[in-house]
Amino acid sequence: MLLRTSCYLEFDIAVHTPFIFMLKPCSGSQQWIISEEYRHTPMLPVFEFSDPYGNLCQRLIAPPGRLIINTAAEVMTSDSYDRLPGAPFVDIENLPDSVLSYLLPSRFCESDRFANLAAEITSECLPGYDQVSAIEHWVRSNIAYEMEGSDIQLSATEINLRGSGVCRDFSHLGIALCRSLSIPARLVVGYLHGLVPMDLHAWFEAYVGGRWYTFDATQSELRGGYVAIGYGRDAADVAIFNQFGPPSNLIAKHIAVEQIHHN
Repeated sequence: MLLRTSCYLEFDIAVHTPFIFMLKPCSGSQQWIISEEYRHTPMLPVFEFSDPYGNLCQRLIAPPGRLIINTAAEVMTSDSYDRLPGAPFVDIENLPDSVLSYLLPSRFCESDRFANLAAEITSECLPGYDQVSAIEHWVRSNIAYEMEGSDIQLSATEINLRGSGVCRDFSHLGIALCRSLSIPARLVVGYLHGLVPMDLHAWFEAYVGGRWYTFDATQSELRGGYVAIGYGRDAADVAIFNQFGPPSNLIAKHIAVEQIHHN
Protein backbone atom coordinates (compact mmCIF):
# COMPACT_ATOMS: atom_id res chain seq x y z
CA MET A 1 0.00 0.00 0.00
CA LEU A 2 1.45 3.37 -1.07
CA LEU A 3 0.38 6.25 1.18
CA ARG A 4 0.99 9.98 1.28
CA THR A 5 0.95 11.40 4.79
CA SER A 6 0.96 15.08 5.71
CA CYS A 7 1.00 17.11 8.90
CA TYR A 8 0.41 20.87 9.20
CA LEU A 9 1.03 22.62 12.53
CA GLU A 10 0.70 26.35 13.16
CA PHE A 11 1.75 28.01 16.42
CA ASP A 12 1.41 31.51 17.84
CA ILE A 13 4.71 32.13 19.64
CA ALA A 14 4.94 34.79 22.37
CA VAL A 15 8.66 34.61 23.19
CA HIS A 16 11.72 32.81 21.81
CA THR A 17 10.80 29.15 22.39
CA PRO A 18 12.91 26.00 22.03
CA PHE A 19 11.05 23.10 20.38
CA ILE A 20 11.76 19.43 19.81
CA PHE A 21 9.63 17.87 17.07
CA MET A 22 9.16 14.20 16.17
CA LEU A 23 7.51 14.30 12.75
CA LYS A 24 9.65 12.22 10.36
CA PRO A 25 8.88 8.52 9.88
CA CYS A 26 11.81 6.14 9.38
CA SER A 27 12.12 3.14 7.10
CA GLY A 28 11.76 -0.15 8.97
CA SER A 29 10.50 -3.70 8.73
CA GLN A 30 6.88 -2.65 8.02
CA GLN A 31 7.39 0.57 6.03
CA TRP A 32 9.71 2.18 3.50
CA ILE A 33 10.03 5.95 3.07
CA ILE A 34 10.13 6.76 -0.65
CA SER A 35 10.24 10.55 -0.36
CA GLU A 36 9.66 13.22 2.26
CA GLU A 37 9.25 16.97 2.68
CA TYR A 38 9.92 19.09 5.76
CA ARG A 39 9.22 22.82 5.56
CA HIS A 40 8.95 25.48 8.22
CA THR A 41 8.08 29.16 8.16
CA PRO A 42 10.00 31.29 8.98
CA MET A 43 13.21 29.70 7.78
CA LEU A 44 15.21 28.69 10.86
CA PRO A 45 18.24 26.53 11.68
CA VAL A 46 17.01 22.99 12.43
CA PHE A 47 19.20 20.29 13.98
CA GLU A 48 18.25 16.63 13.72
CA PHE A 49 19.22 13.84 16.09
CA SER A 50 18.12 10.32 17.07
CA ASP A 51 16.67 9.86 20.53
CA PRO A 52 17.41 6.79 22.74
CA TYR A 53 14.60 4.86 20.99
CA GLY A 54 15.87 5.50 17.47
CA ASN A 55 13.28 8.15 16.58
CA LEU A 56 14.29 11.07 14.35
CA CYS A 57 13.85 14.37 16.22
CA GLN A 58 14.25 17.96 15.06
CA ARG A 59 15.15 20.83 17.37
CA LEU A 60 14.83 24.55 16.71
CA ILE A 61 14.30 27.87 18.47
CA ALA A 62 11.19 29.71 17.28
CA PRO A 63 11.09 33.52 17.42
CA PRO A 64 7.93 35.41 18.47
CA GLY A 65 5.18 35.31 15.86
CA ARG A 66 3.76 32.52 13.73
CA LEU A 67 5.59 29.22 13.34
CA ILE A 68 4.33 26.84 10.64
CA ILE A 69 5.61 23.28 10.29
CA ASN A 70 4.54 21.41 7.17
CA THR A 71 5.66 17.81 6.58
CA ALA A 72 4.74 15.16 4.03
CA ALA A 73 5.98 11.72 3.06
CA GLU A 74 5.30 9.00 0.54
CA VAL A 75 5.46 5.67 2.34
CA MET A 76 5.18 2.09 1.16
CA THR A 77 3.58 0.23 4.04
CA SER A 78 2.05 -3.16 4.72
CA ASP A 79 -1.52 -3.69 3.52
CA SER A 80 -1.92 -6.39 6.19
CA TYR A 81 -0.22 -7.25 9.47
CA ASP A 82 0.94 -10.58 10.79
CA ARG A 83 -1.10 -12.42 13.36
CA LEU A 84 0.57 -15.44 14.93
CA PRO A 85 -1.59 -17.09 17.60
CA GLY A 86 0.52 -19.41 19.70
CA ALA A 87 3.76 -17.43 19.28
CA PRO A 88 5.60 -18.19 22.51
CA PHE A 89 6.54 -16.05 25.47
CA VAL A 90 10.25 -15.16 25.39
CA ASP A 91 12.09 -15.84 28.64
CA ILE A 92 13.67 -12.72 30.10
CA GLU A 93 17.19 -14.11 29.84
CA ASN A 94 16.69 -14.53 26.06
CA LEU A 95 15.40 -11.03 25.33
CA PRO A 96 17.63 -8.64 23.34
CA ASP A 97 19.18 -5.86 25.43
CA SER A 98 17.26 -3.24 23.42
CA VAL A 99 13.94 -4.72 24.53
CA LEU A 100 14.55 -4.82 28.29
CA SER A 101 13.46 -1.23 29.01
CA TYR A 102 9.98 -2.11 27.73
CA LEU A 103 9.47 -4.51 30.64
CA LEU A 104 9.51 -1.81 33.32
CA PRO A 105 6.77 0.43 34.72
CA SER A 106 6.78 3.90 33.20
CA ARG A 107 5.04 7.21 33.79
CA PHE A 108 1.75 6.33 32.08
CA CYS A 109 2.01 2.52 32.24
CA GLU A 110 2.16 1.46 35.90
CA SER A 111 2.54 -2.23 35.14
CA ASP A 112 3.36 -3.03 38.78
CA ARG A 113 -0.33 -2.36 39.60
CA PHE A 114 -1.90 -4.74 37.09
CA ALA A 115 -0.59 -8.22 37.94
CA ASN A 116 -3.89 -9.54 39.32
CA LEU A 117 -6.03 -8.14 36.50
CA ALA A 118 -3.64 -9.37 33.80
CA ALA A 119 -3.57 -12.85 35.34
CA GLU A 120 -7.37 -12.90 35.41
CA ILE A 121 -7.70 -11.77 31.78
CA THR A 122 -5.18 -14.34 30.49
CA SER A 123 -5.90 -17.25 32.84
CA GLU A 124 -6.84 -19.62 30.00
CA CYS A 125 -4.20 -18.46 27.50
CA LEU A 126 -0.91 -19.93 26.40
CA PRO A 127 1.98 -17.65 27.49
CA GLY A 128 2.95 -15.20 24.78
CA TYR A 129 0.95 -13.95 21.82
CA ASP A 130 -2.35 -15.41 23.01
CA GLN A 131 -2.05 -13.46 26.27
CA VAL A 132 -1.54 -10.20 24.39
CA SER A 133 -4.46 -10.98 22.10
CA ALA A 134 -6.69 -11.58 25.13
CA ILE A 135 -5.54 -8.26 26.63
CA GLU A 136 -6.28 -6.44 23.38
CA HIS A 137 -9.78 -7.95 23.29
CA TRP A 138 -10.41 -7.14 26.96
CA VAL A 139 -9.42 -3.48 26.54
CA ARG A 140 -11.62 -3.16 23.44
CA SER A 141 -14.57 -4.71 25.29
CA ASN A 142 -14.24 -2.89 28.60
CA ILE A 143 -13.03 0.62 27.77
CA ALA A 144 -15.29 3.01 25.84
CA TYR A 145 -13.53 4.57 22.86
CA GLU A 146 -13.60 8.38 22.75
CA MET A 147 -12.94 9.89 19.33
CA GLU A 148 -11.59 13.09 20.86
CA GLY A 149 -10.10 13.73 24.27
CA SER A 150 -8.63 16.50 26.36
CA ASP A 151 -4.98 17.51 26.45
CA ILE A 152 -4.70 16.03 29.97
CA GLN A 153 -2.83 12.74 29.76
CA LEU A 154 -4.06 10.00 32.06
CA SER A 155 -2.22 6.89 33.21
CA ALA A 156 -3.28 3.30 32.64
CA THR A 157 -4.56 3.08 36.25
CA GLU A 158 -6.70 6.18 35.77
CA ILE A 159 -8.09 4.94 32.46
CA ASN A 160 -8.98 1.57 33.96
CA LEU A 161 -10.93 3.34 36.71
CA ARG A 162 -12.51 5.83 34.32
CA GLY A 163 -13.56 3.20 31.77
CA SER A 164 -13.07 5.37 28.69
CA GLY A 165 -10.29 7.02 26.72
CA VAL A 166 -8.68 7.85 23.40
CA CYS A 167 -6.33 5.66 21.37
CA ARG A 168 -3.32 6.65 23.48
CA ASP A 169 -5.16 5.55 26.64
CA PHE A 170 -6.17 2.19 25.13
CA SER A 171 -2.53 1.57 24.27
CA HIS A 172 -1.24 2.59 27.72
CA LEU A 173 -3.61 0.14 29.39
CA GLY A 174 -2.68 -2.67 27.00
CA ILE A 175 1.02 -2.00 27.55
CA ALA A 176 0.70 -1.97 31.35
CA LEU A 177 -1.17 -5.28 31.31
CA CYS A 178 1.44 -6.88 29.02
CA ARG A 179 4.39 -5.71 31.09
CA SER A 180 2.79 -7.03 34.26
CA LEU A 181 3.13 -10.48 32.64
CA SER A 182 6.80 -9.79 31.74
CA ILE A 183 5.91 -9.31 28.07
CA PRO A 184 7.78 -6.31 26.62
CA ALA A 185 5.40 -3.74 25.15
CA ARG A 186 5.89 -0.29 23.63
CA LEU A 187 3.78 2.61 22.38
CA VAL A 188 3.76 3.58 18.71
CA VAL A 189 2.54 6.92 17.37
CA GLY A 190 1.90 7.67 13.72
CA TYR A 191 -0.73 7.67 11.00
CA LEU A 192 -3.52 5.23 10.12
CA HIS A 193 -5.16 5.32 6.70
CA GLY A 194 -8.96 5.50 6.97
CA LEU A 195 -9.01 6.70 10.58
CA VAL A 196 -12.21 8.63 11.42
CA PRO A 197 -11.92 11.39 12.44
CA MET A 198 -8.48 11.77 10.88
CA ASP A 199 -5.73 12.62 13.35
CA LEU A 200 -2.48 11.18 14.58
CA HIS A 201 -3.00 7.71 16.04
CA ALA A 202 -1.47 5.53 18.78
CA TRP A 203 -1.26 1.74 19.03
CA PHE A 204 1.09 -0.71 20.75
CA GLU A 205 3.48 -3.51 19.96
CA ALA A 206 4.36 -6.54 22.09
CA TYR A 207 7.51 -8.66 21.85
CA VAL A 208 6.64 -12.36 21.60
CA GLY A 209 7.98 -15.20 19.49
CA GLY A 210 11.27 -13.34 18.97
CA ARG A 211 9.84 -10.18 17.32
CA TRP A 212 7.48 -7.24 17.69
CA TYR A 213 3.80 -7.71 16.77
CA THR A 214 1.25 -4.93 16.25
CA PHE A 215 -1.92 -4.62 18.38
CA ASP A 216 -4.62 -1.93 18.28
CA ALA A 217 -7.52 -2.23 20.72
CA THR A 218 -9.35 0.70 19.09
CA GLN A 219 -9.91 -1.22 15.84
CA SER A 220 -12.27 -4.17 15.45
CA GLU A 221 -9.71 -5.89 13.24
CA LEU A 222 -6.09 -5.23 12.39
CA ARG A 223 -5.75 -3.88 8.86
CA GLY A 224 -3.02 -2.27 6.82
CA GLY A 225 -2.20 1.38 6.45
CA TYR A 226 -0.19 2.13 9.59
CA VAL A 227 2.77 4.52 9.33
CA ALA A 228 4.90 4.74 12.47
CA ILE A 229 6.57 8.03 13.43
CA GLY A 230 7.86 7.20 16.90
CA TYR A 231 8.33 4.41 19.44
CA GLY A 232 8.69 4.69 23.20
CA ARG A 233 7.78 3.42 26.65
CA ASP A 234 4.65 5.61 26.71
CA ALA A 235 3.36 8.97 25.50
CA ALA A 236 6.04 10.88 27.40
CA ASP A 237 8.61 9.46 24.94
CA VAL A 238 6.71 10.02 21.68
CA ALA A 239 5.16 13.50 21.77
CA ILE A 240 5.13 14.94 18.23
CA PHE A 241 6.39 18.17 19.76
CA ASN A 242 7.73 19.41 23.06
CA GLN A 243 8.12 23.11 23.80
CA PHE A 244 10.05 24.65 26.66
CA GLY A 245 9.27 27.87 28.50
CA PRO A 246 5.94 29.78 28.43
CA PRO A 247 3.22 27.82 26.56
CA SER A 248 2.64 28.65 22.90
CA ASN A 249 -0.75 28.37 21.26
CA LEU A 250 -1.28 25.62 18.68
CA ILE A 251 -3.81 27.47 16.52
CA ALA A 252 -4.11 25.01 13.62
CA LYS A 253 -3.46 21.32 13.00
CA HIS A 254 -4.29 19.30 9.93
CA ILE A 255 -3.47 15.62 9.40
CA ALA A 256 -4.08 13.74 6.16
CA VAL A 257 -3.41 10.20 4.91
CA GLU A 258 -4.21 9.38 1.29
CA GLN A 259 -3.67 6.22 -0.67
CA ILE A 260 -1.79 6.69 -3.94
CA HIS A 261 -3.13 4.60 -6.82
CA HIS A 262 -0.99 3.95 -9.89
CA ASN A 263 -2.71 4.09 -13.28
